[in-house]
Amino acid sequence: MRALWLANGCNLVLAPVLVFGVGPVPRLGVEGAAIATTVSRGIGVGYQVFVLARGKTRIAIRLRHLLPRLGPLRELLRIATAGTLQVLVETASWLGLVRILAGFGSDVIAGYTIAMRIAVFAMLPSWGLAGAAATLVGQNLGAGRPDRAERAVRTVARYNVGFLGGLGIVLALVPSLAVMVFTKEVAVAASAVLCLRLVALGFGFFAYGMVTMQAFNGAGDTVTPTLVNLGCFWAFKIPLAWFLARTVGLGPLGVFLAITAAYSMQAILGGIAFRRGTWKTVVA
Repeated sequence: MRALWLANGCNLVLAPVLVFGVGPVPRLGVEGAAIATTVSRGIGVGYQVFVLARGKTRIAIRLRHLLPRLGPLRELLRIATAGTLQVLVETASWLGLVRILAGFGSDVIAGYTIAMRIAVFAMLPSWGLAGAAATLVGQNLGAGRPDRAERAVRTVARYNVGFLGGLGIVLALVPSLAVMVFTKEVAVAASAVLCLRLVALGFGFFAYGMVTMQAFNGAGDTVTPTLVNLGCFWAFKIPLAWFLARTVGLGPLGVFLAITAAYSMQAILGGIAFRRGTWKTVVA
């Protein structure tokens, strides 16, 4: 979580400086946003490498650990392939939303980008909690205690929903306070406020979905969350966004509603799959 805070904090500072140009720094526009993201993520990874190399934490990386071992590599690739597809499915779906929003002008795209940046930043602690759930599941299943793994997930889910749901209520009530930090343009701010308000109202669902998806990953079942993501973000979110925005005529409002609906659907399907309990036997 500290690495994510560092990387995103750097991005929040670098992005406006490079995009708009501050002092001697030239105005780079979209190119500046790309540079800021790459540099910020590099700083985050550099911090992780530094901490691991110091050897003062629970995990220490030494040169001897970098020697290839085919057995573990094959197992990592087996699990990571589905995990990679899982993330790709969700990330690529955002391109579909941008394609739909592009028809409504650059102000809408800019507002949407600002709103989602704020939302992602607000979710950072929740991702940390969800990651902890994955660790607890793997640890307890490995110890032959599926009951304790399930109890850990339910406990983390309650904490996560309470935290992110409460934060979502605050952002839904006063989204302009966060948006005004990034833009003073009326049209852009209006779009950002609308997007942030609607997305924040679904934060409670987002929080629960995060935990259940990571619980499956911790159990070694990366197929279930991949299928859930495929259904929620491609079979549901993209068609719904197009239908509400274009067919019903809601415009950007329809796209923003589709985002919240998709993550709510993810939470519902994830909860149903989690209660079935098949994940308890994956590691064993």
